[in-house]
Amino acid sequence: MRFALCNEVLQPLPFGEQCKLAAALGYDGLEVAPFTLAEDPTTLADSEVAAFRRTAEDHGLQIFGLHWLLVAPAGLSIVSADAALRQRTMQVMVRLVELCAALGGSYLVHGSPKQRSVPDGSTREQAWERARDCLAGAGAAAARCGVTYCLEPLSRRETDLVNTVEEGARMVAEIGLPSLRTMIDCSAAGQTEAEPVHALMERWMPKGVVAHVQVNDPNRRGPGQGEMDFGPILRVLRTLEQQGHFPGIVAVEPFDYVPDGPGCAARAIGYLRGVLQGLDAGREDHG
Repeated sequence: MRFALCNEVLQPLPFGEQCKLAAALGYDGLEVAPFTLAEDPTTLADSEVAAFRRTAEDHGLQIFGLHWLLVAPAGLSIVSADAALRQRTMQVMVRLVELCAALGGSYLVHGSPKQRSVPDGSTREQAWERARDCLAGAGAAAARCGVTYCLEPLSRRETDLVNTVEEGARMVAEIGLPSLRTMIDCSAAGQTEAEPVHALMERWMPKGVVAHVQVNDPNRRGPGQGEMDFGPILRVLRTLEQQGHFPGIVAVEPFDYVPDGPGCAARAIGYLRGVLQGLDAGREDHG
């Protein structure tokens, strides 16, 4: 199992300093928010993209994937009634897929709640259909680039479209592309799903529709800074990885940084590796 740190946690440090600190803390790689790389990440030159990848590799890190995809450029939407705006948004999504592949990543996480919430004057069914068309375009691009595009279920306080893994799986099934999957964010799942997160993983991940996991507490802090017990979660993920149902990358994505970004990142990786050590010790005891 490898751990990625979502790099916006370490802003406003320059990218090189983010890599240096993440490596020193014990992370295996980064999950990058494109808006942290450029005001408009779609305008990054190939040479700039190569430099970001090389910087991470020079620090012994891999850029595993991208998330927070539609923050920049501003004004994007996959559900707008404006077809031209949706087309522009899809073009951004396709470019970000290409960016992910160029950075050496293997997946993208499509959260972006503000850019997918049902707009005034539209029904949820209309928003769903518009979102499906955009996601299908992104999934096709992901297939061409050899990466996986993951639709992230989010809590109802963040968006009113795709709140559960079941809804994410429904969207995946309707589009029908192996390169398009859903994922599990522990904070959102802890707020929204009816069953414990580890049970949710046991139910859905063997079906092949969940391709990624982000760890965070329902209180929106890092793992180990709230009431969620990540022991059962990591135990299940380890088993699923051994069974070939999980690629083995776990991304740390807190939203509330306590005491600050670096401190939160340090607490999270220490807690998670401690949990894994405990699981290993328990396995040896039962030898």
